Amino acid sequence: MTTQFLSYTKLSLDALRFNPKKDDIISKKKDIILSVAENHNGIPSKILFIGFNPLLLSGICNNVWVTEIDDEIKKYLDQENVKYNYIDKDDLGNHYKKFNWVIALDEYFTFSFSEEEQLDKIKLVVNLATETVVTSLKDYKNQSFKDKEFSQPLAIRKNQDSLVFLEYHDHDYSDRNGWKTFVYKMLGDEVDTLGPLQRRSMFFKQLAKFSIDAGAQNFYVHKNLMYKSLIKKNYEHVISINI
Repeated sequence: MTTQFLSYTKLSLDALRFNPKKDDIISKKKDIILSVAENHNGIPSKILFIGFNPLLLSGICNNVWVTEIDDEIKKYLDQENVKYNYIDKDDLGNHYKKFNWVIALDEYFTFSFSEEEQLDKIKLVVNLATETVVTSLKDYKNQSFKDKEFSQPLAIRKNQDSLVFLEYHDHDYSDRNGWKTFVYKMLGDEVDTLGPLQRRSMFFKQLAKFSIDAGAQNFYVHKNLMYKSLIKKNYEHVISINI
């Protein structure tokens, strides 16, 4: 089953494949997770990744599971000799407390139709982890108007070519916390469009409350530790939800 989040993170795979600095990207993402681990009990022995992320190529953990990826992503991971176990999204409920960490970056919880769906997602990931959930969010409470409609575009240059990503957010005037995202991937005169992807704001205090209600022990926004997607220039705050 292709989910919105699967389709969105698949664009990160497109960006990684095209980028001549792939190794630098993977290394920087790995440094973020190592910094998070310094605040906990070190690198865990079992990690579940939700969606594609360059961290899958970092070798940060020997026991890796992945969900919300498709056959194309699996083929790429196989070609890169990544050792992983695949779990269908619909089977996640059968893996209660199986993983030390769950990593769900790229604003995973904003890919929802409603607040109820967000709460259900948080309950699910909290029930999957024994130690920590790592995610990322923009600061929606203090978001500037100029960042509301468009993410900061990103261009990746390789030789004489440029792969450009432009993300547009079509906000719902009847629901100030809801919007639809369209992503335009452009290479020369070729344009591919992804969307609409239904999105919903998630605020730090809201995520903290939902996490604690789901059984987490505490919630931590890492100071001076920021995550950046492969398809836009905006930075997101790195968050730990401790179980």
